[in-house]
Amino acid sequence: MHERQRWQVILKTLAQQTVATVAEIAEVTQSSPATARRDVAKLAEQGLLRRVHGGAEAIANDEPPALAARAFDVSYAMNLDKKRAIAAAAAAMCSDGDSIIINGGTTTYEMVEFLAEKRMQIITNSFSLADMLMRTSRNRILIPGGQIYREQNIILSPYEDDLLRHHYASLMFMSAHGVSPIGVMENDPLLIRAEQRMLERAERLVVLADSSKFNSRGGLILCPLQRIHTLITDDDIDQRTVEALRAAGVQVNIVPVSAQSSSAA
Repeated sequence: MHERQRWQVILKTLAQQTVATVAEIAEVTQSSPATARRDVAKLAEQGLLRRVHGGAEAIANDEPPALAARAFDVSYAMNLDKKRAIAAAAAAMCSDGDSIIINGGTTTYEMVEFLAEKRMQIITNSFSLADMLMRTSRNRILIPGGQIYREQNIILSPYEDDLLRHHYASLMFMSAHGVSPIGVMENDPLLIRAEQRMLERAERLVVLADSSKFNSRGGLILCPLQRIHTLITDDDIDQRTVEALRAAGVQVNIVPVSAQSSSAA
């Protein structure tokens, strides 16, 4: 039985009986106890069940999944003028016929307005971004299957063989919790794993990070600086940070926010 099939069987079993031992899970999935324990551990990391001594327990339906990440609504209004200027510069990198990936984030969400007239294939795990693009553009929109995390407005798939395996993108546009001297940072392991799976399908990574993101530090490294092809930021970024990024091989695009705001007025 394939891993994804085992996970479905485990979750279905817990939906029926709430608690299952490792031996029961091994039996219903036709696997070894060691495999059953690994499956339980992976599903627990993704918030789909709770590990208990000797087995697993279903998570009550009234306990919505949560990520160690700031809520979308909280982040949205922060540095909005900078985010819009950065998003406009990111959208300018796109051309009709491109296949791109856009991750869920408040800066990448601002790309929607600037992509409205494009004709591309866009893969995204952002529920809000997909919904808005469906209503305002004629781009082809693809989203992975998975669970919606309401606070962050993103969809995360627990499966390794979702639609991402069958698609390629020339560019991936990524918002992030922070950017440090060692790489792009995030706080939640489930979010990290989902973003890394998306990144595997992209040729070049473009990070959208306003200048405040260089003062933020997450607890986990999503990818090293060397994986970033282009980083778009605003003109409040410290020059020493720019030099460090360029020394790591990153192309830095600094957007003059004041000029962008004046032209939009």
